[in-house]
Amino acid sequence: MGKSQKKRQMRRHNPVRVPDSHLPHGLAAASQSSSKTNEILPILQKMESADGAERKWACVAVSNIIQNDPATRRLLQGRNAVGALITRLSDSEEEVWVEAMGALRNLCIDGGYDICAEMYNKNILTPLKAFVPKISSTLSQMLENPQSAPENAKKIVYELAENVITVLWCLSETSNKALNAINDVQLIPFLMSFLAAKDILPLSTVTAAAQCLYVLTDDNFPATKEVRTEGDGKEKEKDNKAVSLSVLAAGILRNIAPIPPPSVASTVDIDRDVVLPLLQPVISSISLQEVSGSVQELLQRQASEPAMEKLSIKGPQSDHKTDIERQLDALESRLRTVQLSLEILTGVCATLPDPETDTVPDEEGAEDEDEDVEADDGATADDKDDVAMEEDEPSSPKTASPSFLSKLVLPLMALIQPTALSFPPLSAPSPHPPTTSAMSAVHIAALECLNNIFLSLTISPPEHVADDVQSGISVWNSIWTALQLVGTQTGTGQERRQEFWDMAAGVLWGIGNVWKGAIEPQQEQAQVLMQLCDSTSDERLRVKCIGTLECLAQFPTAAEQNKNIALYLIGLLPSSGPSRVGTEPMIQAASALIDIYSDETLPYDVNFRQGNFVSALSSSVDGVKKAVKAIDRRKEGGQDLRKRGDLVRENLVEFIKYRKSLKL
Repeated sequence: MGKSQKKRQMRRHNPVRVPDSHLPHGLAAASQSSSKTNEILPILQKMESADGAERKWACVAVSNIIQNDPATRRLLQGRNAVGALITRLSDSEEEVWVEAMGALRNLCIDGGYDICAEMYNKNILTPLKAFVPKISSTLSQMLENPQSAPENAKKIVYELAENVITVLWCLSETSNKALNAINDVQLIPFLMSFLAAKDILPLSTVTAAAQCLYVLTDDNFPATKEVRTEGDGKEKEKDNKAVSLSVLAAGILRNIAPIPPPSVASTVDIDRDVVLPLLQPVISSISLQEVSGSVQELLQRQASEPAMEKLSIKGPQSDHKTDIERQLDALESRLRTVQLSLEILTGVCATLPDPETDTVPDEEGAEDEDEDVEADDGATADDKDDVAMEEDEPSSPKTASPSFLSKLVLPLMALIQPTALSFPPLSAPSPHPPTTSAMSAVHIAALECLNNIFLSLTISPPEHVADDVQSGISVWNSIWTALQLVGTQTGTGQERRQEFWDMAAGVLWGIGNVWKGAIEPQQEQAQVLMQLCDSTSDERLRVKCIGTLECLAQFPTAAEQNKNIALYLIGLLPSSGPSRVGTEPMIQAASALIDIYSDETLPYDVNFRQGNFVSALSSSVDGVKKAVKAIDRRKEGGQDLRKRGDLVRENLVEFIKYRKSLKL
């Protein structure tokens, strides 16, 4: 198991709120599933009207009818609403292209990657490029002479700026092609000017600029280089938008670290002195159960209140949300801030602690075994720290105090416990999909942090951590409590549930390695791990399950569970044919059996002798050799897997010779 790393194609801080990949495709399907089919044509017709008021109304109407309604959005998309709105960005009337920009921004947020790709392909960057200098010039004039423009004009400019920036942010997440095109726009000075004027501009606009800057500086050298030359800043405020802004500032600082001299920031340990002190209170200050309860209460109130009045062509409003909807949005926004904090902390946890200089608090754990652990990119355990450092380029000095990690583990354990809104079954869809999407994302991000904490500790676990068995058992039980609440429902629409199990398996492996031989295996838990290994097609998840079972099997006095686990692992080895679980899990199983029975003095070793396991292992040697030789070194990670496979095969042969020589 390896440390969780950021990968652009798998990001989760994209503003997309509600995944809709499970919905059927095509205009016919969208028409059947949308309740607003009859409203689409009049809206599109009015968008081409000669009357500017009607064009403006049509743009606002698009924003209204797509809210939490992916079927209607897809129907609009199929009718080329995106192209029509992009055309309106060049409208002769200012209010029309302002509202069109807002509608496109909402489509980006609700539609995700597909709709962003469509916008990029339909050349939305051309009008956006034209907006950037116009907004910059107008804002400069307004800031130099605040009395020069009325408040309503300022509001329009601020909203336009926020919408343009948000669309650019979304587009930058769409593809490397789109990101490179946005790099050419040279947005960094434009975005940083908003941060510089943070005390004057609306916080939501400044936060959008910070979010866009955070995304652009993440593993994107052109933007990172430009920020380093422009300078940087950090914000600390009180409300959630301000907290979000400060979190984004911390993320940007991590992205561009180390800060080059002569900046005074070049002497600062960004992780220790900035990121951890700032983000730890953010993840500790929220109760997911309270948020879930508040959302459900608001939904009950909403259901009892009369519906909003329909749009009037005479009075379209950009802010068409009720007070309850704003409260729901605020709760979702708070969850997203916590999610973002966790994603940043995942990188921090990948580099802490420094095992050569630090001791670690009792609450932590990790995972072990150089030959048994693989990093996410195919590197062996010997290489995984170097890989993590390279991928997170470049890290701040690893001088973390143990107090930092002790403050992280308990709040992280609280954040993995699901609520009633976290993982709704297919039979009862979420009453508020945005909350469900954000809540489940928080759970996964918290597990990723735990995964990296335990893996970091495994590299060189301090003795006092391994000796504190009660802490290990407590953390172990907390993970299983969460898994029981999440459940095992699979299928379309249950991807987050499956992702939770995948990540939790890695955390369990880490805990098992730190407290190896100290956590008594429970039959039900071992059986669940075996079933998960058998049911998944993901070889890396199988490796995690096998690694966790290996740790459980080494509880000295649990002879019966040791036997059950050993028999299962032996069944994964090749005998007359290839392994039924794939080459990498098979290698892990062979290595696990060697590790479990490497000490013949342990009480459970009776199972090895009575079960004649040495014979079963001997019959698998040729199959292991054949499978290892068949590994394609040209594939990603293939060369490292081949080396590890050769090592395990050699160890297996020597282990069999050793066991036979004992003549027990």
